[in-house]
Amino acid sequence: MEILETGQEELLEKTWIKAWASANYKKKFLIAAILFTAVLLYYTFFFASIQQRFTSTTLNDPILNILPSLDMSAYIFPLIYATVGLAVWKFVQSPYLFLLFLWSCLFFSLSRIITITLVPLNPPIGLVPLADPVLIAFYGHSQITKDLFYSGHTGSVFLIYLILRKKWEKLFALVATLLVGLLLLIQHIHYTIDVLFAPLFVYVIFILAKKVTKVSLNNQQRIYSPFTRWQLRYLKIIEKKN
Repeated sequence: MEILETGQEELLEKTWIKAWASANYKKKFLIAAILFTAVLLYYTFFFASIQQRFTSTTLNDPILNILPSLDMSAYIFPLIYATVGLAVWKFVQSPYLFLLFLWSCLFFSLSRIITITLVPLNPPIGLVPLADPVLIAFYGHSQITKDLFYSGHTGSVFLIYLILRKKWEKLFALVATLLVGLLLLIQHIHYTIDVLFAPLFVYVIFILAKKVTKVSLNNQQRIYSPFTRWQLRYLKIIEKKN
């Protein structure tokens, strides 16, 4: 087993070295990393400002009207961060997937800034405050309730679903997306349109990010998949011989 794990680590290291040797890959990576960091830093000021702005629109949501208003935080966060943990574990194994995820996150963050700015809404009636233990560092406020259209929690989990490759991984992320969306509605954190439109926006973001990263990888995605079947089979043979 130690030989197999060592072989995997060597393959992973060589894969990243080969990716980083590409000028296109390095350029796209650095641009996305710098811009995404800047957006995250801006989030603190942005969410503080939208929370303080005056909004007069409160939607009459027939779905929320029939749902109970309950605190579902204990279920929402484990689903979200379990999916994020799976994504990080898989994406660090592939420079291509990591770059795709990085650009997707950048476009995702920018799009939410635009949509939240253009669609000012009051929080739903019956909202139960949801304090995110991780993103609170970027919100800069204990309770952000006006970041409504579209749902960032639903969108982020669905984005991971789109990027993951294996069937069981995609199934897990898809189920998590559906459950998170439903639980957010039960907690009255979002309007129904916030949750329903999230996958639509995220799909467009995913397509755009895919086009950017495809150029940066010069259409050579195969070399960025470190643990292909034949490689693992070869390592297992070596392990048996030893």
